Amino acid sequence: MTDSAYRVGTTPRLAQWRIENLASCTYRKSDPFKIGKWNWHLAVEKSRTLLIRLYPEISNWTKENPPIASFIIRVISSLGGRKTLVHPEVTDKQLKSSDDFVWALEVPLTGKFIIDIEFLDLKISSPNGGEPCSIWTEEARQKQSNAAALTSLGRMLCESIHTDIVINASNGSVGAHRAVLASRSPVFRSMFSHDLKEKELSTINISDMSIESCQAFLNYIYGNNENEDFLTHRLALIQAADKYDISDLKEACHESLLEDIDTKNVLERLQNAHLYQLQELKLSCMRYLVKFGKIFDIRDEFNMFLQSGDRELIAEIFHEVLVAWKGF
Repeated sequence: MTDSAYRVGTTPRLAQWRIENLASCTYRKSDPFKIGKWNWHLAVEKSRTLLIRLYPEISNWTKENPPIASFIIRVISSLGGRKTLVHPEVTDKQLKSSDDFVWALEVPLTGKFIIDIEFLDLKISSPNGGEPCSIWTEEARQKQSNAAALTSLGRMLCESIHTDIVINASNGSVGAHRAVLASRSPVFRSMFSHDLKEKELSTINISDMSIESCQAFLNYIYGNNENEDFLTHRLALIQAADKYDISDLKEACHESLLEDIDTKNVLERLQNAHLYQLQELKLSCMRYLVKFGKIFDIRDEFNMFLQSGDRELIAEIFHEVLVAWKGF
């Protein structure tokens, strides 16, 4: 029996378990599969009838918050041509154990068949004793609320609504909000919590960023992301993320920089990966240059890099080259 015999395929609201051959056993239980907030199991039991069970995996979460499920369950059989058996729609049934939903099939199934479950809704009991609440409605409402909050936050920046601090970049200035900056960066929070000049003068000088990069930086902080600006200013953003300790921005830049390494940017990215300790980016640039031989395509640029690059990094590159050559 292979692992795939117990695996259930899923989409966000659909689960399918393919049974290749039940003749060799009288009972089979699926691997756990995730739908909504719960892990689930399917089980089939063969006796005088075929019993199909659906139930949530036993856990503290399930005990305290048992799912109230509405679903349609079907069995699709290849016996005598494609044939589908459909159980009457199950509505708002609380499932706690393997005995809460059992479908007894009188029709014998000896060949391949599929158990197909379409979850129409999953509810959870209200903690204050009110009506059960759909987890999917709750999630949609939460997403809508989050989107509205981000839109409002973005407007505060774009329309300079009650700004209380000025950020001076190398070639311009922009207004911002202390509370927002402090909530996103421990460095900014420290500036405003102590008697530093930033607190006293209500200004922050970021002379190593252009106003365009600074605007992209603030847009990210305020959730007002513009993908084109983000891509354009990634290197400046990763510097700012490192300087002001904004780990999610640093990781977002890291992931993005991994996606489009080429001969024009590999040396600059390698240097930045070393500077900001981006290990995955560093390894990817090394592989690109050494394993894939692109170092020979940029000989002039690499020679210039050897004259001005970090000595420790250059030593690492030569080590990788020597290791690669030993493999030939």
